[in-house]
Amino acid sequence: MKIQRFFALSANICALSLCAVSPPVAAASTMDLGGVKIENNQTVQGANLQLNGAGIRYKAVFKVYTAALYLDKKASTTEEILLANGSKRMTITMLREIDANELGRLFTKGIENNVPYTELTKMLSHLMRMGQIFADQKKLTAGDTLNMDWVPGLGTVITIKGVVQGEPFKDPEFFNGMMRIWLGKSPADYRLKDALLGKPAELVGQNR
Repeated sequence: MKIQRFFALSANICALSLCAVSPPVAAASTMDLGGVKIENNQTVQGANLQLNGAGIRYKAVFKVYTAALYLDKKASTTEEILLANGSKRMTITMLREIDANELGRLFTKGIENNVPYTELTKMLSHLMRMGQIFADQKKLTAGDTLNMDWVPGLGTVITIKGVVQGEPFKDPEFFNGMMRIWLGKSPADYRLKDALLGKPAELVGQNR
């Protein structure tokens, strides 16, 4: 009996030793959201950005697209994000086919609903150009990706399906107006806003 206890104790010690020296399991570099792989990090013009939050845009019960926000450091409020000086990226990945012109109109409406009138009048030419960019796409299908990047010293760069859409939009107010579509006082989706701000999943959408 003593011999059996000795071997059992030895086995336990050995197992504990192996656990102690085993290398830690690396954290996942991606997360799955609606079938879309969301990277934990992305690089924008040489700047390494980290995922601040990500979620799904719903229209009624339908999944429309995923949205992922990348910053140079974590932020939990809209104000922090808008005032941050570093590079930023919003990545949209479609989950269903949609008329690109209609999506452009929805984005424009989102800006109008969240930007003060005095600021809105200053970006009318930008809104017209953005609308044309989407109109030229005709349609977007599941898996198509749209990036909106803020690059200090350069401006807002819009990339659709891997193709940069013309010259950057120079005004920082335009990028902030775009961010307010999802992070403003009247966001496209409150649950998505909470998710982009990095709110814990179990608290997303509460008290709405």
